[in-house]
Amino acid sequence: MSDTLAGRLIAVPETRALDLFCDMLEGRGATAMRCPMVRIRDAEDGVPIEAWLNRFVTDPPHVMIFYTGEGLMRLVGFADRMGCEEAFVDTLSKIRKITRGPKPVKALRSIGLDTDLRAVSPTTDGLVETLQGEDLAGQRVGVQLYPDHKARALLDLLDALGANVDRVIPYRYVPAQESTEAARLIERMAEGAVDLIAITSMAQISHLFDVAAALGIEDALADGLTKTDVASVGPVATEALQARGYEPTIVAPEPFALKSLVRRIEAHFAP
Repeated sequence: MSDTLAGRLIAVPETRALDLFCDMLEGRGATAMRCPMVRIRDAEDGVPIEAWLNRFVTDPPHVMIFYTGEGLMRLVGFADRMGCEEAFVDTLSKIRKITRGPKPVKALRSIGLDTDLRAVSPTTDGLVETLQGEDLAGQRVGVQLYPDHKARALLDLLDALGANVDRVIPYRYVPAQESTEAARLIERMAEGAVDLIAITSMAQISHLFDVAAALGIEDALADGLTKTDVASVGPVATEALQARGYEPTIVAPEPFALKSLVRRIEAHFAP
């Protein structure tokens, strides 16, 4: 394709789109260091998810807020196994749907639906700004969250607006590989051998720091993050980095996708 990233070693902790992302980088001459951090699995205990779906179908909320496309598709999967997928999608079609970012919009469209309202920015703060002044008093509001969510501000707002919130977290994160692999990545970064690490989710940051803490190599990770350029795919990953005291070197523009991130990486390393 090109050699705009020739000679660059880029760490890729992505999991779901690992091959796609690495192909895009390698097609531009980079060496991709595959180091998937986390995998996504259904919630370990399915009983609360099934109970939530039963409530959703039999006594639907007035509003449904989706944080992630993964969350919506996991709910569709649970509903399918329960034998109520058609009822779930039909019910969803009749209520107001609010989305945080582009991925839940894409997931809705994959089941023949669309969003009714998008957050002004794909963050919790964006949802809060969007919903300020909404008349939700006495309304039932479903909220699909994600593991280790940072949604307190949204939940507080919904409470202040008088909404009755019914939340659900339909999936969890599990390590994608042995901690020794993440430790090896930290070691290479601390050596200054990695040109850039491309962060595509908050969970990747959490896992990297968790491994460093568990193995007592926090100083090596801190050293590595000062020697290695850090690219972020969007606001959520950026906020996760900032919460740890680090500013990304590169942030992808909207629509916060891999293609736009790769273009920014190319521009960063351009002579």
